[in-house]
Amino acid sequence: MPINIPSHLVGLSETEVLSAREKFGANQLEAGKKSTWLSLLLDILKEPMLILLFAISIIYVIIGDYGEALFMFLAIVAVSAISFYQDNRSKKALEALEKLNEPLSKVIRSGKLMEIPTHEIVVGDLLITEEGKMINADGRIVHSNDFSVNESALTGESLSVFKSSDADHNEVYSGTLAVSGLAVIAVDHVGKDTRLGKIGTSIAGIKEEASPLQLQIRKFVRTMAIIGIVIFLLVCAVNYYHTVDLLQSLLNGLTLAMSVLPEEIPVAFTTFMALGAWKLMREGVIIKRSSIVETLGSTTVICTDKTGTITENTMQLKYLYDYQLDKTYEEPDFGHPDLAQLIDYAMWSSEPVPFDPMEKTLHRIYQETQQQDQRKAFQLFHEYPLEGKPPMMTHLFQNENQKRIIASKGAPEVILQVADLPEEEKDRMRQLIKDFGGQGYRVLGVAKSNFAGDDFPEKQQDLPFEFLGFVVFYDPPKQGIQQVFEQIYAAGIKVKVITGDNTDTTRSIATQAGIQHAADAIEGKEVMGLSANQLQAVVEEKVLFTRMFPDAKLTVVNALKQQGEVVAMLGDGVNDGPALKAAHIGVAMGSKGTEIAKVAASLVITNDDLEKLIIGIAAGRRIYTNIKKAIQYIISIHIPIILTVSLPLFLGWVYPQIFTPVHVIFLELIMGPTCSIVYENEPMEKNTMLQKPRRMTDTFLNWKELSISIVQGLIITLGVLFIYQWNVQQGGSEEHTRAMVFTTLIFANILLSLTNRSFYYSLFESFKNKNWLLVGVTIATLLLLAGILYIPAMASFFNVTGLKISELAMAGLIAAVSVLWFEGYKFWRRRRGVRQ
Repeated sequence: MPINIPSHLVGLSETEVLSAREKFGANQLEAGKKSTWLSLLLDILKEPMLILLFAISIIYVIIGDYGEALFMFLAIVAVSAISFYQDNRSKKALEALEKLNEPLSKVIRSGKLMEIPTHEIVVGDLLITEEGKMINADGRIVHSNDFSVNESALTGESLSVFKSSDADHNEVYSGTLAVSGLAVIAVDHVGKDTRLGKIGTSIAGIKEEASPLQLQIRKFVRTMAIIGIVIFLLVCAVNYYHTVDLLQSLLNGLTLAMSVLPEEIPVAFTTFMALGAWKLMREGVIIKRSSIVETLGSTTVICTDKTGTITENTMQLKYLYDYQLDKTYEEPDFGHPDLAQLIDYAMWSSEPVPFDPMEKTLHRIYQETQQQDQRKAFQLFHEYPLEGKPPMMTHLFQNENQKRIIASKGAPEVILQVADLPEEEKDRMRQLIKDFGGQGYRVLGVAKSNFAGDDFPEKQQDLPFEFLGFVVFYDPPKQGIQQVFEQIYAAGIKVKVITGDNTDTTRSIATQAGIQHAADAIEGKEVMGLSANQLQAVVEEKVLFTRMFPDAKLTVVNALKQQGEVVAMLGDGVNDGPALKAAHIGVAMGSKGTEIAKVAASLVITNDDLEKLIIGIAAGRRIYTNIKKAIQYIISIHIPIILTVSLPLFLGWVYPQIFTPVHVIFLELIMGPTCSIVYENEPMEKNTMLQKPRRMTDTFLNWKELSISIVQGLIITLGVLFIYQWNVQQGGSEEHTRAMVFTTLIFANILLSLTNRSFYYSLFESFKNKNWLLVGVTIATLLLLAGILYIPAMASFFNVTGLKISELAMAGLIAAVSVLWFEGYKFWRRRRGVRQ
């Protein structure tokens, strides 16, 4: 139902809007300093790999090897370009997400209601804010209904404050949240001139906390860097002892340091997370923090609200029960004269400007069935807001003849409790409520009062009430919701329903939606009365949590977290805010969700389709698995590079410098894109969503996984060193031996990137997962290798000779044996029935 704009509220004209924007500016805080090309370049040049390349280039210049120096400078350009490309992809992905996070605001301009981007609000605008919305400018209230605000963002005080057009309570501030009701605000300050702007608080200024996976990766990279420094010093010392040549010793040491440094890993992590968030955005899932993608895949429990999450939130009016006649009516009989009083008081107990779906329906039914529309004749002069456990609300209206209407509605239990009815009648009504609830209907009780005088009691429950009847709504489960829950259960994820509705209605809807063990239910007041040990047992056992209020929802979420569960909380209402904020993953509904829910959540589903959460969890599992594959690939391929550079030197073999920096940087230029681009694009393996969630406490590589990667690397090293010694025994020159070793390592690298696509399924099974980037990188690598071996200028530069077909076959065979033994290991795992 559209908002009825009071006639005296006209707002600014288009000319006045332009003038205000010119004079006071846009509704934006100062933009952060934009990165210049120079600062971006300096950031890239601080990378350890580039510092090593610069050092090697300078040494080549000093010793007069200008060709090698030029190649190193070209390598610097190539590495910088790859880094810039990756940074740019990540940055653009995150910028796209930020744009989607800007909310729209309702304003009155030239007497018309319109929605505009929040940054377009100007001083003098009439801004409309309602329950669940963030206030986006400073101003004064000029019109309100039952309006309260949470100002904790500015004051730290968590309790809501009621505000009205009264001079003492009419100021509201940007960054605060409307908890109830509706208000029209005349905007006084925007952007940096708001109280929030002066404090300098902005989301951009909050430092994002590192995730457990980020911390583990940083620790791993730091450890490898320390090992690299130690080996660098050791190689320098050994080489200087043998040659007494400082520059050559430094060159060898830097070559090895370059081979040890796993700089691809942090780049890969950033790329995976940013692009993962961007891909989910295209699916209609907005991720506020890219690191949440990693957490998604670990979800073990989904706590979901009922209304608007499991159900459509359409609130169709199904029945009207009139107590005086003891009769239930359904459409098309709502226009029956006997129902006039019940419909009247159900509407008057709603907000004059409704925003709740049920209240919008009641206003519509009133408009369609009543002979005379009295809404403009009566003014709200006193109100009791929605409160209590379970809640009720009461509105007092009066016309110019001082005729009063005092209407109340709320949870049927509380309306019966305050109504003047015999106890046996109350019991009869409770059975009727139970019958309606058992069919999945949502029931509200309606009552009237005839209180005279102006000395109103402090609590609405103390007014004398006459019970009128029930309004009965049906909010059906969403289409396809059963299949969604089937997928959730198949993925090993538990489901809890946490709702403010009553037990019977919730149980019926949950059963229709396909939620398992829906008989297990407990109410919010019982939850709050439990001891810590009892609470732990209850949250483990129960599935339905009904008549829940914000504190009770928060208590359940925290109890689940204490049990080690990774909790995703789904909600769309104001009362879901605390639980959304506390959960590992707060999920808000983007279409019908309140802004409070969206602000508190870390993830927003734009079209309210719960199936999008499954897509998010699948993406989280895919990304986490692919990060592990990328890191295991990097560990495995670095080992043969490190040992091929160092062992001939330490063991005094005939060709101690089989690899120079040129060869190592070529390998690095292949490994970087393979790690961070190719594996990021790797599709999800089959049956991934049939596995149990991983535990958050798991390290990204356990000892078993790490040992597999080390063994892979060592066996490749054996193959490479075997080809070295075999070629030497055949009387091969240094250039020919280098060509055989280099080619074998390139072939091994390609095969490793293929076999490590899955640590469970066979290489041939993995080919079913199309990844054109992998094909592209493989072809490019083989073409470059062919150029190095068979183009004289390139062969001379890399100090290699061309290889015969038989020698290429030999290198390929050794590489295949060194890598493809792993296929046998995977086959053995599958035969043993070891799960992926």
